[in-house]
Amino acid sequence: MTKTNDLGHNIRNGSHYLRVGDLARQTGKTVRAIHLYEEMGLLEPATRSSGGFRLYHPEAAERVRWIDLLNGLGISLQETREALARWWESDRGPEAMEELRALFSAKLDETRENVRRQQRLEQELLAGLEYLETCRLCGETGTVERCVDCTHDHGVEREPALVAGFKGARDGARRVVHPALVHVEEHSER
Repeated sequence: MTKTNDLGHNIRNGSHYLRVGDLARQTGKTVRAIHLYEEMGLLEPATRSSGGFRLYHPEAAERVRWIDLLNGLGISLQETREALARWWESDRGPEAMEELRALFSAKLDETRENVRRQQRLEQELLAGLEYLETCRLCGETGTVERCVDCTHDHGVEREPALVAGFKGARDGARRVVHPALVHVEEHSER
């Protein structure tokens, strides 16, 4: 193990290492996340300082970004650890590459489905915003019950689902406006 001072400088040749906090700041991760990556075998410190601090090569930042990239694709830390173990334990390169190809292909399919779902949500939001934009012209100053029974022309055949959900009752039925007071007459029997 190379001897370093507490600032992360190699005493013998002056090269610079990153302390865990510096690596965390550089990658936007927490110190705890960096420690977790180390505990899981996804990242290793290059050395320790004379004071016992973990020190990482500057290239460790790329490793953390790679872990984050995989995680962003929906590959958990555990899945990453298992895939790495299988990769390095593989006797044959082509088999290891085929396993990666299958993993990446599955994640590409999931990503494309997520993009389609996000595009549908985008359309719902756009429709809702377009509908609500016409509400600015309404001038109604009453309570939201007035909006539930709105007769203003919003330029659409049906309310967008996002807006309709707000106007509906919790049981899914359309809210019915009930008057605050009900007049009851008593009839006397003669």
